[in-house]
Amino acid sequence: MECSKRNSKLRNSRWILCIAASTVLSLAALTVPKSMAAGSPTVNVKIDNFSFTPATLTVKAGTQITWTNADDIPHTVVSDSQEFKSKVLDTNETFTFTPSKPGTYSYFCSIHPKMTGKVVAE
Repeated sequence: MECSKRNSKLRNSRWILCIAASTVLSLAALTVPKSMAAGSPTVNVKIDNFSFTPATLTVKAGTQITWTNADDIPHTVVSDSQEFKSKVLDTNETFTFTPSKPGTYSYFCSIHPKMTGKVVAE
């Protein structure tokens, strides 16, 4: 009889653990930002030789854009309208922005203001 009670408690513990794990996974799925969801588009912009490549980028709203500083000197990525602003990026550091609505986002490097670029979100 003792063995039967132990097996019953073990089954109940496993059942409770399974329900708890399912709940945690369901809640985690609800809190994942759209830009991080599976299949979300990502586009890269390279910073090198005092330029952004590509200089003009057309994407759908909701597309994650990542700038990578491939230059050996620091740069920034700052929108003209102050909608986004990176910290000073050293070599190989990145900055990410996801335009949530359509529009044109012109930007520049605040250290080297002649470096400019544009994101067109449709």
